[in-house]
Amino acid sequence: MVFLIAIPLSLGIAAASGAPLIAGLVAAVVGGVVAGALGGSPLQVSGPAAGLTVVVAGLVSQFGWAATAAITCAAGLVQILLGVTRIGRLALSLSPAVVHGMLAGIGVTIAVQQLHVVLGGRAQSSLIANLAALPDQLLAHHAGSVLVGVLTVVILLVWPRIPKVKVVPAPLVAVVAVTALAALFMVDVTRVDLPDNPLQELILPVMPSGSALEIGTAVLTVALVASVESLLSAVAVDKLHRGKRSNLDRELIGQGAANAVSGALGGMPVTGVIVRSSTNVAAGAKSRASAIMHGLWIAVFVLAAGAMLELIPMAALAGVLLVTGLRLVQLAHIRTLRRHDELLVYVVTAAGVAALGLAEGVLAGLVLALGRVLYRLARATVTAVEENGVWTVRIQGTLVFLGVASLVRTLRTIPVGADVRVKLQVDHLDHAAYEAIEDWRRGHIARGGTVELNRSAFRAALQGDAKRRLPWHHEQVVPAPDQRVSMLDGIREFEESADLIRPMMAKLAADGQKPTQLFITCADSRIVPNLITTSGPGEQFCVRNVGNLVPPYGSNSNSVDAAVEYAVDVLGVSSIVVCGHSHCGAANAALDSTDDDGSGLRTWLRHLEPSVRRAVALPDIVDPATGVKLGPADKLSVANVAVQLENLRSFACVRKAEEAGRLELIGLWFDIGATAARLVLEHDPYLVRADEQLATATTPADADL
Repeated sequence: MVFLIAIPLSLGIAAASGAPLIAGLVAAVVGGVVAGALGGSPLQVSGPAAGLTVVVAGLVSQFGWAATAAITCAAGLVQILLGVTRIGRLALSLSPAVVHGMLAGIGVTIAVQQLHVVLGGRAQSSLIANLAALPDQLLAHHAGSVLVGVLTVVILLVWPRIPKVKVVPAPLVAVVAVTALAALFMVDVTRVDLPDNPLQELILPVMPSGSALEIGTAVLTVALVASVESLLSAVAVDKLHRGKRSNLDRELIGQGAANAVSGALGGMPVTGVIVRSSTNVAAGAKSRASAIMHGLWIAVFVLAAGAMLELIPMAALAGVLLVTGLRLVQLAHIRTLRRHDELLVYVVTAAGVAALGLAEGVLAGLVLALGRVLYRLARATVTAVEENGVWTVRIQGTLVFLGVASLVRTLRTIPVGADVRVKLQVDHLDHAAYEAIEDWRRGHIARGGTVELNRSAFRAALQGDAKRRLPWHHEQVVPAPDQRVSMLDGIREFEESADLIRPMMAKLAADGQKPTQLFITCADSRIVPNLITTSGPGEQFCVRNVGNLVPPYGSNSNSVDAAVEYAVDVLGVSSIVVCGHSHCGAANAALDSTDDDGSGLRTWLRHLEPSVRRAVALPDIVDPATGVKLGPADKLSVANVAVQLENLRSFACVRKAEEAGRLELIGLWFDIGATAARLVLEHDPYLVRADEQLATATTPADADL
């Protein structure tokens, strides 16, 4: 599927850049095979990219095509050097709002461009030009192209909904079916056009003529632009699938090798490209073999079966790209970013990418995201209120030197000699803010006033010690009997800091709950679902019971039944996670030989009996991270996760949602002692794969998984 898309794109980019048409095909083949085999992004597809069109056209005008090929080869060597120095991982610092905004901007641009082709015309060079020309294109549409394009889109939307045929990619079905119908009924449409004698058009590289500065600038320009575009695309592709994350340093090395080979063969510069990559993911790719095979298919068909490819209507390929582009704009991401107050960054990035270009749009999004961070860091709220003769000064937010002037103005409104209580609710304060508060405190006391200030909290804020805000940090997990704090004290502490989250909670109250996951776990006090999943208010619908059990439908467990049905049918969650854990009291109790005494606990634990039978039949389980064999109770809790996933499918709503692709079932096992959450393979619950450890990740890429 990807090679069908890549051929017309490569030819079009070569023509727009002033390069020989074969140079675009060479870059597509080399990008697929070399970058696919050596790169670090398993599902990214590489080839000539529209983002380099202006750069390449300028180089061709200045140096000629043969010299441009040599510059491409040298740029590849520079990229390899950049990958070896491990700067690729810097791309992981991108805000998710920027990445999703980039995808949306590219998606809108692709959709509007290809709409022109579906209407029988030619895509313009920019989104603005495409929008401006769209009314005339609608009036002058080509009926045959519209018919082909619309039929392609219909097949793409309907095919995945037909049971038992989803194994064949919908885009492939659409292109083959529409091509056959267009040939059968001799529909007059524009078709794929390949060079007559591809190999005869090859132009091998020669050394460019010019000053060292001019040549060096050209090499660095190609290397940097190609690297940035490839890394941005790799990060974005990782957001489109749940497979292995990209090794960005290795991806730079792979891209550099591809450019070195492409330039040496007279091809165009190569980058990772989101259009082909997103098509690759949408068509069901699972490994880097898809990218490699796409390059081989291009070579084979262009050299040996070009006549077959020239039967394909361009409107059919445009229909595939139209749907792919629109799917890059995902409403779920928009809703999530809106809840996290990141929607503005998303919109600015998407609009910038669509209107200005990839690099310019991403830069605009990054500048806005950074500006918002700096604004939040410099923002502090200082209030002084008098009640019953005592002044309360409340300082909230992050207090740094930028907010000192406002702080001092507020403190000076307090009358001389007054009794003052200072409440610090800050993440951090710098030395300038510390000195301002301390100087005012000394002066106020010297003039007859009193100041009540928590000195330990004051010092902790100065040091940026976040632990002081977590009453359950590691030094206090098991408090001594005489140190146990009343629940009421904890509630009072929450009320004092509630202003920090009140705006977010007010927004959630107005919008209603829209969680994306149902999390089913044990009632064990050591399991904190939001901590394990790094989720916040409004993101998780949670069910807790003894043993994280989901009795089969019809087992008279009405509470669990109601929660599952409400989460799937009403809330429309996209995933259900069943989370077991180590040192589980329910598992120990189920293995205990104590007779069933009819108590509520024993009655409930009867639901664990299928899991006990499963666990007994399994071989020993060895934790791959520690090499330690799990005990009987832990072995049971792992097996129990798989059994509960099977029980979930006894619910009709779960089965229907999963078959429709709207719901994913996930098994998780949390090792309390190792603080590690590991995926449990549903069909082989005793296999806990080391490469699927989540909480023990040591790199940002693994942590994102």
